[in-house]
Amino acid sequence: MKKTMQRRPAKEMAAPVESLHPRNPHRGRYDFRQLVTASPELAAFVSLVHGNESINFSDPAAVKALNRALLIESYGINGWDIPAQYLCPPIPGRADYLHYIADLLAGDCGGVVPVGASIRVLDIGTGANCIYPLIGHSAYGWQFVGTDIDPLALANAQRILDANPGRAIRLRLQKSRQAIFKGIVEAGEQFDLAMCNPPFHASLAEAGAGTARKWKNLGVDDKHRLNFGGQGAELWCKGGEEAFVCRMIEESRQVRGLWFTTLISKSATLPCVYRALKKAGVMDSRTIQMAQGQKKSRIVAWTFLDEKQRRAWRAEPDRI
Repeated sequence: MKKTMQRRPAKEMAAPVESLHPRNPHRGRYDFRQLVTASPELAAFVSLVHGNESINFSDPAAVKALNRALLIESYGINGWDIPAQYLCPPIPGRADYLHYIADLLAGDCGGVVPVGASIRVLDIGTGANCIYPLIGHSAYGWQFVGTDIDPLALANAQRILDANPGRAIRLRLQKSRQAIFKGIVEAGEQFDLAMCNPPFHASLAEAGAGTARKWKNLGVDDKHRLNFGGQGAELWCKGGEEAFVCRMIEESRQVRGLWFTTLISKSATLPCVYRALKKAGVMDSRTIQMAQGQKKSRIVAWTFLDEKQRRAWRAEPDRI
């Protein structure tokens, strides 16, 4: 497609972000009475901490029970579970990613967030938890294709989907560890959004050190596994998130898409990502800051279409 506008540099949200997205239903304290009503099994894990109801966030069973309750109460999702040692995602932060990329789409739709099955999203590395498609479909009605290199993870994700029929979510196995889009995106297929939570670490040893630091911060000894778990492919890949995201940017040049996005956990990764975006010749890119308490992260988004082409995207008769 011919480029008709000068490329624009990466833009970063100017105002500091201190809390979750305004549309995120998890902004305040958890209402444990309401959550227990939605999922009675959670009651066994709730106790008073400094006068407030809470759970032990270093207990894997408690965290999974909280997740199940949140998914039932806020999103109508039943039967959610993951095998031991697979990544147990923090629901509020995962929801935030979806709300911010919904705003990204709204920027090309006159400020109105598009909803419904006409929006197609590719979730790269959907994992055993399938959390982004589940929340995204519930919140916005979007269609999702979730991909992963782990067939066991996809089998568990499919079990969750089978317990929640009627949701427009499909799963695809990525057979090559060297590819991200190739072998997944079918001929003539296109997506309004691609999203990704890439492996953070560059090696198994680095991932183990990160786990140990998290345990230390929680004040818990090392004889337990981290509550958020994570298989190897979920936590690390050769070159870490920097190499993964740069490869994703390069491959995205061959994909018919409106916006490509990824989480970036380390601010030190950004300079390399920005260089990759420039090399790929993107027309526009954004850096969107996110925060949940003291935890800071960001989304990097890019597109190969100019503003006029993005506005025309929704009107194309051959959209798949």
